[in-house]
Amino acid sequence: MSKPYRVGMVGIGLMGHGIAISLLRHNHELCFLDHPGNQPVDDLLGKGAVLKRSAREVAEASEVIILCVTGTPQVESVLFEPGGVVEGLESGAIVIDCSTAIPSSTLRIAERVAEAGGQFLDAAMTRTPKEAAEGRLNLIVGAPDELFRDVLPLLQDFAENITHGGPVGSGHKLKLLHNYVSLGFTAVLAEAASAARHAGIADDVLLEVLGNGGGAGVVLERLRPFIAADDPSGFRFSLANTLKDVGYYNAMAEDVKAPHRVAEAIEALYREVNDQGHGDRLAPELIRILEKY
Repeated sequence: MSKPYRVGMVGIGLMGHGIAISLLRHNHELCFLDHPGNQPVDDLLGKGAVLKRSAREVAEASEVIILCVTGTPQVESVLFEPGGVVEGLESGAIVIDCSTAIPSSTLRIAERVAEAGGQFLDAAMTRTPKEAAEGRLNLIVGAPDELFRDVLPLLQDFAENITHGGPVGSGHKLKLLHNYVSLGFTAVLAEAASAARHAGIADDVLLEVLGNGGGAGVVLERLRPFIAADDPSGFRFSLANTLKDVGYYNAMAEDVKAPHRVAEAIEALYREVNDQGHGDRLAPELIRILEKY
């Protein structure tokens, strides 16, 4: 357990709410930005958290600010727009970016936070809101060695597995690599499940064959409830976010001049289903969408 910090949060969505619960359980002082995208927050307020009306007010009350927003545009907005975090940043305050973001932007953001007197690290997340509330997230951190050592006890209050990937930007690079593999496998398995139904293969037989062979793994288990019983809850990740993350991966690959032809094809598939109006549906539902093609 870390010493108690004054922590401010921006982004009390599914993951952010879980992080907030874990921080309160470890007796940190917590404030957070009032925002229409937040999950219900009565439980947080009942445990002593304080609502703030602007990101600047969150920063003024905090020595550590955790950003748990969607992606690069939202991070830049909440930090640098009028009334943003940097306007209220204390000297030496730490900004922890838990979003999924484009690494080249992360480096520029870190420089601007440093110019404002703060410290910055990226701490990209994997796992689900359930693990966030249990304090069992996976974090992939990009930070200088000394800053990582300083902030590690705090991170351990809401994360179980914490990997120091290297300097600033490394967390977001590794998160995009991770999500590309995960979401790429999701696209492949969804297409295979759809093809199996077109070919007259029973769902339970497909699951048995894949599970006993090369298709076994985390992604199959996330899709299994939907293949077996039309239950998408095994992978609560929207198709809009699949498109964002694979698009960010392709942007990173382009920046570093890495081959990404397969990723471009996967992005095209996710873009197509989003353009058809399916962005709010969960990733496992891609199977049903493809089945109707």
